[in-house]
Amino acid sequence: MNGDERRHFAVLADAVAKDRDRAAFAQLFTFFAPRLKSFLMRQNMSAMEAEELVQEVMVVLWNKAHLYDPAKSSLSTWLFRVARNRRIDAARRQRAAKLDENDTDLQPSAPPAPDEVVDLTDREDMVQKAISRLPQEQLQLVQLAFFLGRSHSEIAAETGLPLGTVKSRLRLAFGKLRLLLGEQGIESAS
Repeated sequence: MNGDERRHFAVLADAVAKDRDRAAFAQLFTFFAPRLKSFLMRQNMSAMEAEELVQEVMVVLWNKAHLYDPAKSSLSTWLFRVARNRRIDAARRQRAAKLDENDTDLQPSAPPAPDEVVDLTDREDMVQKAISRLPQEQLQLVQLAFFLGRSHSEIAAETGLPLGTVKSRLRLAFGKLRLLLGEQGIESAS
C-alpha cells in the first residue's frame, strides 16, 4: 500500500468516525472485506466463519473508527489487528464450547452454607470498596478487562493506549488492589 492509499483510507475512516459517512464505509468495506476474508481463511477458518468475522471487524470499524489513529498505523494494520484478535477470541470460545458437560468438575456444587454466603458478601463488599479506590485510569482498565471481558488488545484499541501501557496499568492496579485487600485481611490466591 502506497502513501496515497494510506492517506485516502485514513480520510475515509475519519469520515466514518466523524460523519458516519456510509459511502466512505462502503468504499472501505469493498476494499478490505475480501482481503480480511483471505487473511482469516489462511488462518484455518472456513469461508463462512471468515465472512462472519469480517462482518464483526467491519462493525468495529463502523462503531469505533474514532479510535483509529493514522499517526500510529495504517488503517490496514489496524483492521488486520482487529481481525486477528477477533479470530483468537473466536478460537478461545470454540475451545470453551467443546468442554464435556458430563465432567464432574463442571457439575454444580452444593449451595453454600449461610455463613459462607455472609463471608462471600462481606468479601465482595471489601473488593468493591478496594476497586473504587483505584485511580480513574486504572479503574477503567480493570472494568474493561474483568467486568466486560475485553482482551488487552481490545482495550488498547478501545482506549487508544499502547498495549504495553494497558498491561502495565493493569499490573499496577492489581498491585494496588492486593495492598488494599491485604489491609482488610484478604490475602491473594497466588
